[in-house]
Amino acid sequence: MPSRAANYPALSEDAFLARAGARLEEVYGPRRDEVLRRLTTLLAHHEGALDRQPRPTWSERDQILITYGDSLIDGERPPLDVLDDFLATRLNGVFSGLHILPFFPWSSDDGFAVIHYREVDPKLGDWQDIRRLAARSDLMVDLVINHVSRDSLWFTDYLAGTQPGRDYFIEMDPQTDLSQVTRPRNSPLLVPVSTRRGTRHLWATFSEDQIDLNFANPDVLLEFIGILLFYVQQGARIIRLDAIAYLWKEVGTRCIHLPQTHAIVRLLRAILDYVAPGTLLITETNVPHAENMSYFGLESTPAEASAAGSDDASASDTATPDEAHMIYQFTLPPLLLHTLTSGDASALADWARALPPLPAGCTYFNFTASHDGIGVRALEGLLPPHEVSLLLELMHRFGGYVSMKTNADGSDSPYEINITYFDAMKGTRRGPDAWQVERFLCSQNLMLALQGIPGVYLHSLTATLNDHEGVERSGRLRSINRHRWVKEELDELIDSRSTPTREAFTSLKRRLNIRASEPCFHPEAPQRVLDSGPGLFAIERGPLASGRRLLAIYNISDKRQPLDIEALASGEWYDVLKDGKRWNPHPEEREILRPYRSLWLVQP
Repeated sequence: MPSRAANYPALSEDAFLARAGARLEEVYGPRRDEVLRRLTTLLAHHEGALDRQPRPTWSERDQILITYGDSLIDGERPPLDVLDDFLATRLNGVFSGLHILPFFPWSSDDGFAVIHYREVDPKLGDWQDIRRLAARSDLMVDLVINHVSRDSLWFTDYLAGTQPGRDYFIEMDPQTDLSQVTRPRNSPLLVPVSTRRGTRHLWATFSEDQIDLNFANPDVLLEFIGILLFYVQQGARIIRLDAIAYLWKEVGTRCIHLPQTHAIVRLLRAILDYVAPGTLLITETNVPHAENMSYFGLESTPAEASAAGSDDASASDTATPDEAHMIYQFTLPPLLLHTLTSGDASALADWARALPPLPAGCTYFNFTASHDGIGVRALEGLLPPHEVSLLLELMHRFGGYVSMKTNADGSDSPYEINITYFDAMKGTRRGPDAWQVERFLCSQNLMLALQGIPGVYLHSLTATLNDHEGVERSGRLRSINRHRWVKEELDELIDSRSTPTREAFTSLKRRLNIRASEPCFHPEAPQRVLDSGPGLFAIERGPLASGRRLLAIYNISDKRQPLDIEALASGEWYDVLKDGKRWNPHPEEREILRPYRSLWLVQP
C-alpha cells in the first residue's frame, strides 16, 4: 500500500449528527428527524464491520488503473483472477489504486444498468476475488446511484405494485412540460411501462433499460447508504458516484446540480467521514469545469459550525469543503486532444492558468481516456464552435464516432467522441502521420505531471486500437474503446519488439514508477503554468517546503520548438527521466526541443 503523509480526521458523533441533520432537512424538510433516526439505526447495524481508525489521504505515489473486470480474459479462468495475475506479474507496485468498473450483474451499458448491487457477476468471479484485489491496492467501486436495471427486483416490485419497489421510481404524466431538463442522451426522457395499474411513464435519463430512482422517497436513499457501507466492508477505499449530477428531479428546473443533489453528496461524505474516515468520495459529472468544481462543496450551516467547535457559529461559510474529495477533470481529455492535433497549446495553457486553487483536502482526478467517450461539453466557453467542429471532423477521419444529446429546443448536439485515445492521436489536422506513438506518449506524460491524482485506462496502457468489431457486435458506439484482450495475445504484443503496445506499455510503466517517487508530484504541491510559445506547454510543480521544484515541459507539435523557458536559466537542473543526472545536454538540445519530447527537470 502507498505511504501517505497525514491521517484523514474522523468526524465526531456530535459533528456528524449536526451535518447529517442539516443535510436531511435540506432534502426532506419536516421528515428530517424521522429519517435521521432511521439513518443512525442503519449505521449502528454496520458499526462492528467498519474500521473507524483514521487513514491517510494521498501522496505522490497515488495513481490509479481503470479497467473493466473482464478487460483481460484467459480461457476459463475467472477474469478477476486474470486481472489479479496481470497486476502481480506486469504491474507490481506501479499503481496504488484500481478502479474496477461495475462488476455486478447487469443488463446493459456494460455494467451501468445494475441488476443486483450486492452481488458480483459470476462470469467475473466473486467477492473473495474483489477483496483480494482490494488488499493489493486502493479499490475504487462504482455506486451506480441514479438508475437501476429494468431486470432488478425493485423494478419487478414496481410492476406488481408491491413494496419496496412500488415507490422507488418516478412516474410522470407524458404531457408534462420537461423541455428545461438537461439531457445527456437523445433517447426519450420518459419510458412507457405496462404495469398492473395500466401504462405508466417513468423517468429514464440514460436509456429505456436504466430507470431513474426516486430519491424523494427516503427509503431509496437509505437503501443506497446501506449499499455504500457494504462496499466499504468489502474493501472499497474510493467510492465513485456515477452520474450523480442528475440525481434529484424537480419539474420546471434543469434537473441537474440541484441543491438536493449536493445535499445528498454532502450527507454521504459526512457518513464516510464518521464511520470510515479516509474513505474517499469522487463525483462523476461530465459537465463544464465551473459546474464540476461545485462538487467540492464549501458551505456549512451555523449549527454545523457550532457542533464542530467554531468560534463563530453565526458564519454561514467555512474554508473546509464537505462534499467530494475528488472530481474528474473532464476538461482535460478533449482539450489535450485539441492541443496535440492542432499543435497549439494556447487554449490548454489559458485553461490551466485559470484553474482556481484547490480547496483543502480536495484534488482532481486527471485522466485522458475512460470507458466512456471523450466528452465535449467541457469545451464550452474554452474553444470557439468552429474549433470544436474541426476536432469532431478529424476524429471521424481517424475512425471515431460522435454521440449526440438532445437540447431544450429539440435539436441534437455533440456530447462525446467515441474513439480510443491512441487512435485519436493518429495524426494532426493535416491527416495521419508517423508520430502517433510519440504524440500519444506526450499526451500521457503531460497528464501525469498535472496537479491531482492520475487515472490511466487499461486501453491507454496497451495502446489499443479502435474496436469497430465490438461496435458492430453490441450496437453501441462506446464499445469502440471497451476491447476485451485475450491475455495471451496481449502478452505477445507486450513481449514482441517494435509494437506500439510494447512501446506504450514499457514507456508508461517506467514514467509511472518515476512519478511515484517524485515528491513534486504530490497532489497538493503547487502548480504554475509557465510562459512559452504556442508550440510548448510548461508547468512548474512546487516549490516544496524544502525548496525542491520541478519543471515539466512538452513540445506538443510535430516541429522542433525553441526551448525558450525563462526558469531554465536559473541554476542547475537534474533530469529525473535520466536517473536524476545533471541536465547538461548538447548546446543545440538545450535550445531546441524535438517533436513531442517531454522534459521533467528538478532543482533540489
